[in-house]
Amino acid sequence: MASTADQMATSLNLSKFGKATELKKRLWFTLGALIVFRMLSYVPLPGIDPTSLGLLAQQTQGGVLDFFNSFSGGALQRMSVVALGVMPYITASIVVQLASSLSPQLAAIKKEGESGRKRLNQYTRYGTVALTAVQGYVIATGLEALGANQGVQAVIEPGLLFRIGAVISLVGGTMFLMWLGEQITTRGVGNGISLIIMAGIVATMPRTLYQLFESGRTGSMNPVAIIAIIVAIALLVLFICFMERAQRRILIQYPKRQTARGVQAERSHLPLKLNTAGVIPPIFASSLLLLPLTITQFAGQPGAGEGWWSNLLISLNQYLQHGSPIYMLLYGAGIIFFSFFYTAVVFNPEETADNLKRYGGFIPGIRPGKNTEKYFDYVLTRITVIGAGYLALICLVPEYLIAQMGIPFLLGGTSLLIVVNVTMDTVTQIQSHLLAHQYGDLIKKAKLKGGRAR
Repeated sequence: MASTADQMATSLNLSKFGKATELKKRLWFTLGALIVFRMLSYVPLPGIDPTSLGLLAQQTQGGVLDFFNSFSGGALQRMSVVALGVMPYITASIVVQLASSLSPQLAAIKKEGESGRKRLNQYTRYGTVALTAVQGYVIATGLEALGANQGVQAVIEPGLLFRIGAVISLVGGTMFLMWLGEQITTRGVGNGISLIIMAGIVATMPRTLYQLFESGRTGSMNPVAIIAIIVAIALLVLFICFMERAQRRILIQYPKRQTARGVQAERSHLPLKLNTAGVIPPIFASSLLLLPLTITQFAGQPGAGEGWWSNLLISLNQYLQHGSPIYMLLYGAGIIFFSFFYTAVVFNPEETADNLKRYGGFIPGIRPGKNTEKYFDYVLTRITVIGAGYLALICLVPEYLIAQMGIPFLLGGTSLLIVVNVTMDTVTQIQSHLLAHQYGDLIKKAKLKGGRAR
């Protein structure tokens, strides 16, 4: 059954949208910030020869850089100043979040409230700078190695000055995107970091769809298969929407209180999402599986018989290709593992049970304290099984189609998950702003009527 807030949100009068001045300002600010991000994705790093970047894209095709390139809207392929996007910030925030759950010192800082949150955010920024600097240096040396191995000078003047300039530019670009995302969250609509990632994915979708239709026109792909792909994508989007809104609502009851209508018991619900981990499990599993292939591509393709290390890298390249049985098996196992691991980090049954006990809440039929904690763990484990299976299905089916039918990489399950999740969250926030505006109009009308009655 839908909640009262959901019922009011569905009955909103969209004709009020034109009168919601504050919401329009927020939307225009969000749109302008995303345009700035897209413009920066075409500003190249200093000292780069743009004509040789096509070779880098071919050399790293199928690796983890190709995976992250879809999130940056092609900025990594063009080697722009925002080539790394916001992925270092996301990685740093996940590491800090995991550390705050495992380290007693960081856990104590987390419990300090707003001041603790600011300190953890500062640690996240420091981690972002460090990660971006390391990744920027690896990219700079990789570009120089590309020119040496392939006979194409990707860097105009290789050397220490180029590496320093590239690292400074990449750190500045990533930190600017991080600041831009925070500004969108504060002054715009939706989560800024998520919107930047979604903008990068959506920006490259027209080209991907064009390539898909062009393959049907040239005869390299059956038109019936193209129609089936479009239908499958639409069904996947609907399925993702359904599963992302699915939740297990646990009834919470509070002690009876005296009200104007007599003695009544207050009740509420604790919603547990079916997919608590979000899109983190597919991103982590893909990154770990594609890391050996990417290291090989940066270092140059090894030759057989050059030693046990070269033979090991060749074997990894053969077994971890997209669509191979071992890759699919490890990918699914990684998604399931990270689903349970990250869910355990995000939701703490012991802390939730203690908070309920502190405020006098309890689950009917379950004693407060340890029994409530066990019940939360029992319910969370079982819904996570369904959530992990859903993530594995969403990610493995497109992966199989990519390998067997040559569908563009951008149409993978992870990209669809991000686009659908961010879109749903942004629409929900727009509805909240419209609802607040509608409430404001009702309050003004009530004040006017009260003034006239006097």
